[in-house]
Amino acid sequence: MTATAKGSTGTITWQSPSNIALIKYWGKKGFQLPANPSLSMTLSKAATITSVSFRPGETGNVSFDFLFEGKENPAFAGKLKVFFETIQHELQFLSKYHLSIESSNTIPHSAGIASSASSMSALALCLCAVERMIANENTVADEVFFRKVSHIARIGSGSAARSLYGGFVSWGETSLIPGSSDLTASPLAFPVHEVFHELRDSILIVSKGEKKVSSSAGHNLMNGHFYAQSRYKHAAHNLGLLLKVLESGNMEQFIAIVENEAMTLHALMMASDPGYILLESNTLKIIEKTRQFRQDTAIPIGFTLDAGPNVHLLYPGFVADKVKSFISNELKPFCQNSRVIDDQLGIGPEILK
Repeated sequence: MTATAKGSTGTITWQSPSNIALIKYWGKKGFQLPANPSLSMTLSKAATITSVSFRPGETGNVSFDFLFEGKENPAFAGKLKVFFETIQHELQFLSKYHLSIESSNTIPHSAGIASSASSMSALALCLCAVERMIANENTVADEVFFRKVSHIARIGSGSAARSLYGGFVSWGETSLIPGSSDLTASPLAFPVHEVFHELRDSILIVSKGEKKVSSSAGHNLMNGHFYAQSRYKHAAHNLGLLLKVLESGNMEQFIAIVENEAMTLHALMMASDPGYILLESNTLKIIEKTRQFRQDTAIPIGFTLDAGPNVHLLYPGFVADKVKSFISNELKPFCQNSRVIDDQLGIGPEILK
């Protein structure tokens, strides 16, 4: 990381993780605000590394070039242009500097893992660091810095707001969490039970293909959804239950809540107008086998789903060997190219020099 006086050039690099929501945010209000509070688990291995180099440019223009894993990506560059124009009033240097952005993922882009949270949070970290560097301000990542980054990341991708912190992270204003906000995410203020300290997430890749309906379109379909208001109350109820479970360490209740949230998410999709299905037959087979394995062995293993067909198996570290044997022997045939990504609870973003 280098910077001198105002008007100088410099480069900053951040690595930011993805996250998986345990209490799902589905539906928006206002501009990129969640219709209900959510709570996520920050991952460790699934991350994006982004470098931003800056130099003075033509005043008044948003100017940048973008490479993803060494290649131009016009589709994402188009999204970045809209994003930059949206946040230009908050990061005013954008209209005075040219940015060279290089990004890559720590797991293959084709692995079937949504990377919007990690990519937009990594970019927001770099942008807010550049702002401080240009102003010759302290670039130490403090609480104020992360709050602004979470806000900027949210504008690019709602779930990205949660990737700015490690462990378990909430987003969305709720009386259940003091200091919570729709504008930024925040880490839980209380220590979770030790059983969750090494929570594992084995991600079973059922399909690497592009989703038939994007998450943005899915959120929009919650506007006027017959079950929308009931869902928002349900999410708040489940959040209250999960917060207690994270303190008590009751894995049985943890699994019940998280699985209920996963199935509710997809039920909402199916009941939308028009309705759609992102689950695949192998998704359901994995769920059935996981539940049967749990019943037969009493091993605490549960699942959650993102807005797609891939399955996240959640379990404590002390049963990892048994679960991985189960996955290898019983579940890999239902994964595309037998692809499984073993991840775990992560500590959050990291600045790279």
